[in-house]
Amino acid sequence: MQNIKYKVDKNAKIAVLCGGMSSEAEISMRSGKGCFEALKRLGYSNAELVVVDKNIAQKLADGKYEYAFNALHGKYGEDGCIQGVLEILKIPYAGCGVMASSICMNKEYTKRVLSTCKDIPLIKSVFVKHGEDVVKACEGLRYPLITKPVCEGSSFGMTKVNTPEELVPAYEEAVKFNSDVLIEEFIDGFFITVGVLENEGKAFATEILEIRPKNEWYDFEAKYTKGMSDFIVPSTTLSAQATKKIKEIAVKAHETAGCSGVSRVDFMVKDDEPYFLEINTSPGMTETSDLPAQAAAMDINYDELVLLILNSVGLNK
Repeated sequence: MQNIKYKVDKNAKIAVLCGGMSSEAEISMRSGKGCFEALKRLGYSNAELVVVDKNIAQKLADGKYEYAFNALHGKYGEDGCIQGVLEILKIPYAGCGVMASSICMNKEYTKRVLSTCKDIPLIKSVFVKHGEDVVKACEGLRYPLITKPVCEGSSFGMTKVNTPEELVPAYEEAVKFNSDVLIEEFIDGFFITVGVLENEGKAFATEILEIRPKNEWYDFEAKYTKGMSDFIVPSTTLSAQATKKIKEIAVKAHETAGCSGVSRVDFMVKDDEPYFLEINTSPGMTETSDLPAQAAAMDINYDELVLLILNSVGLNK
């Protein structure tokens, strides 16, 4: 990609935040290491890898960091919490702000916000609060279903439910991660994801990545084990019309949810029609992650991708 400007001074002290206290800490460490090494290659010699724990506010204050690059995933890192700490400490940071992060971390509230846009196709679902009768709540849904912890990533706690008899055990698995659960009708199609980036204040969609898992669906093993999924980018299954539509929906979802700098929007596709799944406000940046592959397909290499994200500091208000 041409004409990516350096907006952050190369002598700035940048904290690359990784690790954290969520179930995705291991993935975050891998993302953080990759972003840190990229910043070094880009000439940011004062970048430092900062492992996040409960003392992170003190670490950041003591380190006198000028900027932060968020490579955290999951709870406390992708839900507005670390963003709030950075706001209090007045440290400009890359990526999405407090509001967009907190909304998009909650799959139910994301759908509520996006339901204000009639042209964003949502999957029929129910939101089951802790203590509710899950079987009764799902009476209006058509099997098979997918049960999801409402605020979790990397497919943790997700289960495909083929019959009503499987529903309660699947729900109990989901509540191990969150007390509230989103239950959606299963779309018997294929999974795609599209990144949304910004350059000079303008949001644009990456190429669409089609993922064909070797498992029945795109679970944790399929996501993070080499060889367990086939990555097709750009997607060869979608029509030109569907490709254009999906990219437009992704950018609209990004903007409607108040995202900034970077996001990744996931869909299921059946009969060339997309169905929105979720927005990820801190996408994985590991060697097997989706966003770097999507960017590479439009001639944005890993280092350029990191630079684009870094350039969003201060835009997430």
